[in-house]
Amino acid sequence: MTTAPHLDWGAEALWEQLEPLLPGLSVEVVRQADSTNTRLLERARGGVDARGSAGVAPPGVARARRAMDAQPCLYVAERQTQGRGRMGRGWVASPGASLTFSLALPLAPTEWSGLSLAVGLALADALEPGTPARIGLKWPNDLWLLDAPHAGRKLGGILIETVSIGAQRLCVVGVGLNVLPLPAPDLSQGYACVQELNAEATAPGVLVQVALPLVRMLQAFEADGFGPLVGRYGRRDVVRGQPVSTTLPALPQGVAQGVDALGALQVAQEGVLHAISSGEVSVRLRPQEA
Repeated sequence: MTTAPHLDWGAEALWEQLEPLLPGLSVEVVRQADSTNTRLLERARGGVDARGSAGVAPPGVARARRAMDAQPCLYVAERQTQGRGRMGRGWVASPGASLTFSLALPLAPTEWSGLSLAVGLALADALEPGTPARIGLKWPNDLWLLDAPHAGRKLGGILIETVSIGAQRLCVVGVGLNVLPLPAPDLSQGYACVQELNAEATAPGVLVQVALPLVRMLQAFEADGFGPLVGRYGRRDVVRGQPVSTTLPALPQGVAQGVDALGALQVAQEGVLHAISSGEVSVRLRPQEA
């Protein structure tokens, strides 16, 4: 018999909070997973995964989800062994010090562009309500804790993947947030954690803090897209107005000019404005020229 996870995640309370918005939801917590996104994608494609889960489901519904199941699922891993970010990058995580989870749900927006920006905005606003002060958003999927304008350390990241199940498209939103301090000297973007904003923060507490705003944002995005969020995103945009370099051969560098209504990054180069969609493009801030 699998023992319960070390931490008290309050899975039942989470389910009671979220299920009215996501009928059929299950909330599952595992001690360890290779990747929460991978687990949900594999399940959706035909595999069944109930390894080590401590979950909550509606009365009469089995906790172990069926293969090809498009019902919503919040899947939390205390430890990820192969956590990955965008473009296959690894993610530094440790049980209790990190929050790693994925939320899978059917989604049918008119336009998918800008979804990772909307998710980042939901997380940032949940962690730091009110006037933005320290959490910034680095296009297209990173949260930074700012030490100065346009300068900070990585607080979290987002990985969004989708899979078709019949006529539906299942969206899997993977989130990694640093909660407690960890030694991470080799990270190019530095390491920041939620406890720097809230000394009482715990991984389960942060999950409760962000889960409902995330669900509400996903449903708002499905209805209205990214357009209505451009202004809010701009107030947290750490790239706007900064010199950047990109992996696009035709646009090696330029100056970021914010994002458009589809979430594309606007980069000015020699008087021409280019719109960059996330895709496989990497964007880095460049030092300001003297």
